[in-house]
Amino acid sequence: MDSFSLQPPSTVFFDLETTGLDASCDIVQLAAVSGGHTLNLFMVPRRPMQPGASRITGFSVRRQRLFLHHRPVLTSSLREALVSFITFLRMLGRPLLVGHNIRRFDCHVLARALDEFSLRSDFQKEVSGFVDTLPLARHLLKDSGLQSFKQENLVKTLLGVSYAAHNALEDVQALQKLYWALKPTANQIHQHIFTLDSLATAAVSQAPGRRRGLCERFSKALDIAREERAEERLDV
Repeated sequence: MDSFSLQPPSTVFFDLETTGLDASCDIVQLAAVSGGHTLNLFMVPRRPMQPGASRITGFSVRRQRLFLHHRPVLTSSLREALVSFITFLRMLGRPLLVGHNIRRFDCHVLARALDEFSLRSDFQKEVSGFVDTLPLARHLLKDSGLQSFKQENLVKTLLGVSYAAHNALEDVQALQKLYWALKPTANQIHQHIFTLDSLATAAVSQAPGRRRGLCERFSKALDIAREERAEERLDV
């Protein structure tokens, strides 16, 4: 704790866009930013884009090519993207990875992809942990009267701007500015740090059995969708 307060790690903001919210979804975009350093990678998914996800993100796949708003984008394989992400993190000296609502969704998708290519160990050597800005913002702004803690709403409320949400690069650039505006202290950040291993431990303790664990992941994905729909209604 003391060493964290004296010399906090650098911060990387990251986000994933996926084929949907189900437990077996594929990553189609991985973006990260830290100050002026930016990573933005696209992948042709191995699973079909769900219509709802395609409508929200603008991604579509035709003849094994990925399109964003009907324009083709350059892609890499999922393994190549993960290795590039690890290299990016290594350059920044074991940073904290920060994202919005990542504890319930993005981190599980990322962990599954890393495990598929036996890259979890390499990845974990290059990070200090994760921070989810959704519970962090709820803690910091608990007396603000805000009804919606969607990233778009927080950016609009605190920064007074709108941006092209559901594009991973736009999301992380906006989140970096939002995080700077929130100004969490080292102690507040420390209270919200978690790791991929702690997520796995929590999943095991809550769901003894693989089948139940998969069901809970799917339930979490559904909860995210329900929460977003409920918050969208509140935003109207």
